[in-house]
Amino acid sequence: MCLLIPNFRNLKANIDMKITLLFLALVFSSSTFAQKRTYDTLPNMPEHYVTRCQLFQKEPIVTGRIVMVGNSITEGTDWRRLLGDTTIINRGISGDVTFGVLNRLKEITDRKPSKLFLLIGVNDLSRNTPDEVIIENIFSIVNKIHSQSPGTAIYIQSILPQNESFKNLHKAFREKGEHVKTINAQLKKYDKKLKYTYIDLYSNFLDTEGRMDAKLTYDGLHLSAAGYDRWVEILKKEKYL
Repeated sequence: MCLLIPNFRNLKANIDMKITLLFLALVFSSSTFAQKRTYDTLPNMPEHYVTRCQLFQKEPIVTGRIVMVGNSITEGTDWRRLLGDTTIINRGISGDVTFGVLNRLKEITDRKPSKLFLLIGVNDLSRNTPDEVIIENIFSIVNKIHSQSPGTAIYIQSILPQNESFKNLHKAFREKGEHVKTINAQLKKYDKKLKYTYIDLYSNFLDTEGRMDAKLTYDGLHLSAAGYDRWVEILKKEKYL
C-alpha cells in the first residue's frame, strides 16, 4: 500500500479529505516529540500527495517494470514517451520529501521493479531538514528496497543544482547549493557499500558559473523539455537504461 489511509466512504468528500490529511500528518510526525525535531516532515503539497497515493493504490500490481520515483521533477514528464517504453511506471509526487517516499515505498516494492530510479531531497532542503537526516532517509529507502524487493537494481540520482538568477525561484529553494553538494557527496561515497548505483546528474546540469543551466529549466528548479532530454541522454549514455 502507498499509505494506510482510513476509509470514510459514508462521509462527504471534503470531510474525508480533511480527516485523511490529519491522519497523514500523524503518520509523518509520529516520532516528532521523541526526537525533538525542529523541521517539518510533511510533503510540500500534502493534498496532492494523498490524491496521488490513492491513484497508485488503484493500479493493478504488475511486476518487473522500471519505476521512476521522486518529487515534481520526476512527476513532471511523460517517461513512457521519453523512453519509448509503455511499461515505465511514474511514481513521482510533486512536493514529496524523503519521509514521503519512505511512507509509500511498500506500494512500489510490492511491484518488484526490475530497476528503480530515485531522485529526492530538494523539498526536504526547502523545509530546512538537516543534511544528515535527508541522507539517512535515502539510505533507509535503499535498505528497505533491498529487503522488500531484493531483485531490484537501485539507482540513486544526485540532487540537481538550482539557478538563483530566475526571479520566480521560490525563496525556500535559494542558498541550498552547499547542502546539495554535501548530500550528493555522501550519496556517491556509499554507493558500493549500500549496493546501489549512484548517478551524477548534478555536474551534467551545470553551466559555467556552477548553476543549473538556464536552458534546462524554466524556473531555476524544475526542468524544461531540454532538461528532461538531458536527463534521458545521461541515463542512456551510461547504459542505465
